Amino acid sequence: MSTQKNSRMIFKGGTVVTMDPQIPSLTTGDVLIERGRIVAVGADLPAGDAETIDASGSIVMPGLVDAHHHMWLGVLRRLMPDVDDLFAYIAVVAETLGTHYRPEDMYLSTKLTALASLDAGITTIIDACHSSRSPEHTDAALDALDGSGIRALHMVGAAMDKKASAAHLPGDLRRLADNWNTGSGLVRVGLFGQLNLEWWRVARGLDMRILTEFIGDLAKLGPEFAEPGVLGPHNIFNHCTRIPQETWKLFGNSGVNVTVNPRSDALFGFDDESFAYQQAIDHGLSPAIGIDLDTAFGSDLFGEMHALFGQQRSAMRYRRFRGESAVPAPISVEAVLRAATVNGARAAGLESEIGTLSPGKQADIIMVRTDDIAVFPATNAIGTIVHAVERSNVDTVMVAGEIRKRGGKLIGVDAAKLNARVNASLAHLLEVSGYRPEPLGTSVPEASA
Repeated sequence: MSTQKNSRMIFKGGTVVTMDPQIPSLTTGDVLIERGRIVAVGADLPAGDAETIDASGSIVMPGLVDAHHHMWLGVLRRLMPDVDDLFAYIAVVAETLGTHYRPEDMYLSTKLTALASLDAGITTIIDACHSSRSPEHTDAALDALDGSGIRALHMVGAAMDKKASAAHLPGDLRRLADNWNTGSGLVRVGLFGQLNLEWWRVARGLDMRILTEFIGDLAKLGPEFAEPGVLGPHNIFNHCTRIPQETWKLFGNSGVNVTVNPRSDALFGFDDESFAYQQAIDHGLSPAIGIDLDTAFGSDLFGEMHALFGQQRSAMRYRRFRGESAVPAPISVEAVLRAATVNGARAAGLESEIGTLSPGKQADIIMVRTDDIAVFPATNAIGTIVHAVERSNVDTVMVAGEIRKRGGKLIGVDAAKLNARVNASLAHLLEVSGYRPEPLGTSVPEASA
């Protein structure tokens, strides 16, 4: 992929939102980058021979972190926009379509999702791949991530459909760790291990992070998970809806990572007024947010921020009106943005490298325009980001000092060619599966028996 990379670059004259309590944000300031890292944040920094990016009329901020996304569903965008039955969803995407995925389909889905994410200001993504059908499928997904230029943690997991074999797991993890986790590349590998402690032990021996999707109605933790060392910061638990207080206490005491998907959790009816995000906060954790599904949504973390803000306030007000005492305070826009940056970086194990605009960290930076008609005047920077900015306002995207989007356009991406390949992939999957979506329908077609 063609990119631009200079040894020194500077974002000049923008509103700088650092998200670092030790590095003040600036109404007008600069961010200087050298060799892919931030070296200074301040007002009127000397530029010297640095390439200048004019940030006037813009906000310069950390890249967004999508903390949970099934990237392999990219070619199935909006296939099931109204689905509210988890098992009907699995019947279509896993048992009907997923069972026919080739490595090529895995590659194209992952590539499409990665590029769309970069276009929307997402510089890091945790790829929850519960469709690692073979080593070849995994390699295809990793090649797509590597070629896109996004920073990613690819979580290898067993496919959901009954026809798939997981015989290559967890044995394939060592090969993957040797190939992807030993250098300084942008792409790393972890385990989508659910509650399989045997697999967890292999992953821990390889110093991998472990992802578990956890819905209280469908799963519970046995006493073996409370044993010392089983749970810790290496764990990422997603959804975490309707789980008992003793589990939340265990999570809080163990310091696990929690990720929630505001729109997807509402789509499937996973959450209630107890609200998983707030439960995590109440137990001393720092929840991050993810998009989860392309089959309903797409690569838009701004939409998740909107949903989180509204849902938390709605849930807490409901509890207050119901007569509860000591109800948590309404969420702030800063807390929402922290969930989409700092907390996501922590979930990925990258808090020392990304998530804030801090000297020494990797230059994962986005610049959003505030002079667009839907955005100005930007009277409050963080409020503008959370409530007003959309993907169309994302002007520049930088990952590790390399520009991936500039002037509102992705660099080195042939969208027409990708469109043709993605549609050919979708056509193949529909043909071999016999599944027929309804382009103008208002219901979800059932999968064939």
